[in-house]
Amino acid sequence: MEKIASSKLGREVKAGERVWLPLDLVVIRDFAGPNAILQFEEITKGRGKVFDPERIAITFDYQVPAKDEKVANNQKICREFAERQGIKHFFDVNAGIGQHVLLERGLVTPGSVIIGTDSHMNLLGAVESFSVGVGNTDVVAGFILGKLWFRIPQSVKMVFNGRLSYPVTSKDLALFFVSEMGGDGANYLSVEFYGEVIDSFSLADRITLSSMVTETSGKIGFMVPNDEVKAFLEERVGKSVEIIEADPDAEYLEIREYDVSGLEPLISCPHVPENVKKVRDLRGVKVDEVFIGSCTNGRYEDFKVAYDYLLRVGKGFNPRVRVIFTPSTKEVALRLLREGIASAFVEAGGVFTNPGCSLCTIGHHGILASGEVLLSTSNRNFQGKLGRGSYVYLSSPLTAIASAITGEITDPRDLL
Repeated sequence: MEKIASSKLGREVKAGERVWLPLDLVVIRDFAGPNAILQFEEITKGRGKVFDPERIAITFDYQVPAKDEKVANNQKICREFAERQGIKHFFDVNAGIGQHVLLERGLVTPGSVIIGTDSHMNLLGAVESFSVGVGNTDVVAGFILGKLWFRIPQSVKMVFNGRLSYPVTSKDLALFFVSEMGGDGANYLSVEFYGEVIDSFSLADRITLSSMVTETSGKIGFMVPNDEVKAFLEERVGKSVEIIEADPDAEYLEIREYDVSGLEPLISCPHVPENVKKVRDLRGVKVDEVFIGSCTNGRYEDFKVAYDYLLRVGKGFNPRVRVIFTPSTKEVALRLLREGIASAFVEAGGVFTNPGCSLCTIGHHGILASGEVLLSTSNRNFQGKLGRGSYVYLSSPLTAIASAITGEITDPRDLL
């Protein structure tokens, strides 16, 4: 983080300094975004102009399409603001999860500074962007000034060596990380991920891990792009990008090293993400609903690994279980449709929905009745988040698909 800030300001910046950083992008969504617009209009008396329409983005992903009149009116506020301000980076209800859409559209690069009205904005640290979720007032300041005040966080280095063995996935590593750090173990820290496992990770894997940094109260989680991720970025941005490397003598508040070769499938139990146990220790817990999607596990690769497992096992879903698949973006959805993966999920007994955040919080279709159990690939399982009196477990797509087949929490190794 210090190198990003130093590059932006043209001088050496150290952890702990308070600085104003220029913003590459200010992002609002259909949740919280309307309030930021109304606050901006109040402060500027309805005559204000954003600092740069080319560096503002609006994404709809929270409740899409609008589920009630209030949501529809909020989305209308955003649409009219985009037209009034000349904002071209506007992504309506068909586009998908904001951070993922921004990546696909080439609006995120290493070293960029981005703020947005989403607590998981920091998943873009997967490509070395300092992206953070902020409140309405900070967004309004960004609209007006094009810069924002930050205290530069100290850094923690996490090294994961070894090799993950199928069917262990990046989500299992993410849950291991959260269990090791705890719910506030990375409070306002920059977490840098290194090691053999990270080097081998795809962009989807990196998004999965970085999206869980919020659950440790971390400010941002960074990973140095490998050749595959760099190629993706350059294709989307349309030009070469410069990767940021830590100096050999970089100072860290703490360095943790792990050999995760023997890691097993893990699961987060109600009602906090750090309540992590081995899946095999939860065998037999009945599930009423399974969800594969969200900003944590909504990429093509997440669905493909679940599809391949489904074919390998050769069974459909337990008819007692509601199984919901939600791609992160339109681009992901179209690929799943073209390759027949979406139809295979439906034929197996599942429901395939439009792109968006879906079952991440209570505002969506598919919420739970009191006493029901959901196994989700999302990132949070707080009490009441998806229905009062319900229970949410977090897992990898492979644990989720295995459990959808059996109707109870199942170690994916058990069906192979």
